[in-house]
Amino acid sequence: MELTKSELELMEVLWQAGQPLSGSEIISNSKEKSWKNGSIHVLLNSLLNKQAIQQVGIVKSGKGYARTFEPTITSTEYYSEFLSKSAKRASVPLIVSALFRKNEITPQELDELERLLEEKRRELT
Repeated sequence: MELTKSELELMEVLWQAGQPLSGSEIISNSKEKSWKNGSIHVLLNSLLNKQAIQQVGIVKSGKGYARTFEPTITSTEYYSEFLSKSAKRASVPLIVSALFRKNEITPQELDELERLLEEKRRELT
């Protein structure tokens, strides 16, 4: 699944919320966004078509009602899929090296990475 910049910004809001949100709640929780508020329905429909989100309910909103949405994929699943596709174009060690340079890595995360590498090594032998 490939998401546009605006779709990904909207997904980040849903992932951080951890609960279903209406369009107006998504707008109010979107601090830094590249899209206009009037585009919310277009973005939501696009994400519904891509099956990145699903409608899970209806809530009272002002004088009317609004649909609520939740992600169908976690941020970890999305970024794993994205990296997996990228790894086909670049080497895995180069991707991991770039991530190490760009992000703070804790000793616990290094331990987990070592465990995963050992597990993969055992699978391959």
